[in-house]
Amino acid sequence: MARVKVGEVRDLWRYPVKGMAGERVATVELGPQGTLGDRRWAVRDTARAEIQSCKFRPDLLRCAARLDPDAPGGVAITLPDGRSVGVADPEAAAAVSRLVGHASTLEPLRPADDAVFYRRHGVGDGTWLAELKATFEREPGEPLPAILDAFPPEAAEFVVRPGTFHLVTQLHLLTTATLAHLAALDPVSDWDVRRFRPNVLVDTGRDARGLLEQAWVGRRVLIGDAAVACVDTTPRCGAITRAQAEGVVADTGVLRTVVSRAAQNVGVYGEVAFGNEVRVGDGVFLDG
Repeated sequence: MARVKVGEVRDLWRYPVKGMAGERVATVELGPQGTLGDRRWAVRDTARAEIQSCKFRPDLLRCAARLDPDAPGGVAITLPDGRSVGVADPEAAAAVSRLVGHASTLEPLRPADDAVFYRRHGVGDGTWLAELKATFEREPGEPLPAILDAFPPEAAEFVVRPGTFHLVTQLHLLTTATLAHLAALDPVSDWDVRRFRPNVLVDTGRDARGLLEQAWVGRRVLIGDAAVACVDTTPRCGAITRAQAEGVVADTGVLRTVVSRAAQNVGVYGEVAFGNEVRVGDGVFLDG
């Protein structure tokens, strides 16, 4: 089957600190761990001894992180008050702790065999699942994602995939067709792409319609000289409703529309099949 062009790369994003807003860039390197520089640090709750995300600490989204070789730890964080601080600077942990209301540290990735570092809080007493379900913020009568009732044992034990700060896969892909479709269904809500935290936003052109990338699940997408296997759709939680750095406003309407009109999903999860540099403007093709 021939390759079919589905669009071009419009935006590339990386998120150097898990749970924080990220940075739009012109080029990225895709490799075994996903986007180079993506999710290399995370906030860890001291009392819970657990890595946190914007699901559980939504105020993290009010911070923006970017790679900066001159900053302590190689990442600069812009705080809600406009100050910039290196991720390894003690003031960063102090400021984040004040922001989220819980004593926290900022930690770099550790080896996959450091199981304790990646383990969920409350695994033994089962409270973790109830806490996770609550983050999806469903109203009465709205369904929860089916994945919550079929967690593999490793996902039940660890808050992220050990050796990474990713929950499911290393990449998230989204199309302009999906954003336009949702905006047409609900023109009152704010469909800013930053709510959905993609690594790659694919411009599928004016004529593309619907939740286009959901049909890519089970197929490979070629992006420039790299390839990504699309493995599943992306169920959405309350994080997409939150205010973010750089003017993204709080809007609960987006979640109601996603649940009722998009089968709870926006975008697709991707695994890097083979890596290479990817650039804004690169063609995007379905492979066979």
